[in-house]
Amino acid sequence: MITLNDAWRLCKFKMSLREAPRSSVKIAQTAVVCSECELKGDITIGARTVVHPKAKILAEAGPIIIGENNLIEEQVEITNRGPMQSPGSPSKNQSVVIIGSNNVFEVGANCEAANIGDNNVLEARCYVGRETSLSNGCIIGAMCNVTSKELLPENTVLFGSQCQRRVQAERPPPQTLQLDFLSKILPNYHHLKKTKTHRKE
Repeated sequence: MITLNDAWRLCKFKMSLREAPRSSVKIAQTAVVCSECELKGDITIGARTVVHPKAKILAEAGPIIIGENNLIEEQVEITNRGPMQSPGSPSKNQSVVIIGSNNVFEVGANCEAANIGDNNVLEARCYVGRETSLSNGCIIGAMCNVTSKELLPENTVLFGSQCQRRVQAERPPPQTLQLDFLSKILPNYHHLKKTKTHRKE
C-alpha cells in the first residue's frame, strides 16, 4: 500500500523530470569529440570540429551551435549562461550561442560570448564575457579578460596585461593541418562520443 509520504515523493520526482532541461547533443559524423569532455544541454557540433578531453560545453540558458573546423582544447569552457544568470541556475529566457567556423579555443579559455564569427583565436586562459561579441579574425591574447558590451571589429588583437588593442593586416590562418593530425591521433588514445540522431516528439 502506498502511503501519503510515498505519493508526495513520487509527485515531486515527476515534477522535477518535467522541469529538467532535455539534453540534446548533435555531433556531425566527421567531428572528433572525446568522451572525457562534458557536454550539457542542447549542443550542435559541426563537421571536422575537434573537442579535446576535459573541455566543457554547457548550454544552460539555451542552445549552443558550433560550426565547422573549430579546435576546442583541454579545459576550455564554452557556456551559454544567459544575461545576468549565475552558474547552475535555470534561465527563464532562452538565448542561443552561435560560434562560426575555423575558430581556435586554446587551453583553459573561458567563453560566454553569444556570437563568435570565423577565424578567431582565444588564447590560453583568456575570458570573453557575455556582452562581448567577436566578428572575424580576432585574437584574444593569453590571460586577457574582455567583458565590455561591444562587437570587436574584424582582425582586432587584444594583448598584454592591460588588454591593449591593435588591428592586424590579415586574419589568423586556419588550423587545417593540426585538425587533420588530431582527427587521426585522438581516436587512437581516447574514446569518442558517437553521432546521435534525435527524433522530434
